[in-house]
Amino acid sequence: MSVPSPLRVLPSPPNATAGIPVSNQTNETFCTSSQQVVIPGELFLTLGILSFVENLLVVAAIVKNRNLHSPMYYFICCLAVSDMLVSVSNLVETLFMLLLEHEMMVVQPTTVMHLDNAMDMLICSSLMSSLSFLGVIAIDRYITIFYALRYHSIMTIQRAVTIIVVVWVVSSISSTIFIAYDGKAVILCLVIFFLSMITLIMGLYIHMFSLAHQHARRISSLQRKQSAPHFTSMRGAITLTILLGVFFICWGPFFLHLILILTCPEKPACNCYFRYFNLYLILLICNSVVDPIIYAFRSQELRRTLKEVVLCFCTRMCELSNSRRALPV
Repeated sequence: MSVPSPLRVLPSPPNATAGIPVSNQTNETFCTSSQQVVIPGELFLTLGILSFVENLLVVAAIVKNRNLHSPMYYFICCLAVSDMLVSVSNLVETLFMLLLEHEMMVVQPTTVMHLDNAMDMLICSSLMSSLSFLGVIAIDRYITIFYALRYHSIMTIQRAVTIIVVVWVVSSISSTIFIAYDGKAVILCLVIFFLSMITLIMGLYIHMFSLAHQHARRISSLQRKQSAPHFTSMRGAITLTILLGVFFICWGPFFLHLILILTCPEKPACNCYFRYFNLYLILLICNSVVDPIIYAFRSQELRRTLKEVVLCFCTRMCELSNSRRALPV
């Protein structure tokens, strides 16, 4: 089974899956087929469930622990909710397609179209909000480092809530417009949005890394130690590499696909790249799996709360199981 594109504006461009004779195609490109690469639906389901469980734990931990009720963790919570929506919409669409494929469900074509539109808007809104909250988290960390003494006056709870509401509203309205008026103009807007976010995130994190490196060197010069700045720089470089590396790997292929649709939809080499669109969707879901590890699970306070949530859940499940066994037959 090949899971369809989550956005109607993002399917393979014209002639990307056209029936090109293999003999002619091999003379023009290294691709031996013009058909979409098939990704098993079970893989989409597995990654979707894993992402949903991870991000649900993050949300539960932040809601449960009052010490985590701060703007930074609110943004992380919203990122987790966005990733959860990506997972839920992916799970629903994949299950729906599997049921249709195995003829376990009979649905009218109009119903399928309406459901597809609803899932498209949900996925588009979730992806946009997820990317937006990645940028918001980068801005929040930038303010934490460069304006540490004024952070609580700059990033108040009210402003954080306002930012969250604006991101969700803009993402929802934009996704509705994108699905209703599909075309190259929509793809261009998505590409511009992605490039803006990647420029913002890269600029902020690189600036923060350079400041941390300079600060470590100053401390080293005062203490006359040479190993400290090297160690700090290595840790900072590794963290920066992980952050930007994961971002590029997960989001890059998807948006390169969109850029190629705009620039060379008819070229054989681009058509070859279009064949792997389902793989790029897998990478986006993998990003939802990795986000909690990068932005949430590194917090000691949040990890402690997660353990409490999991233990509480396991305890209640055991009590429920014992109570059912105690009931008379």
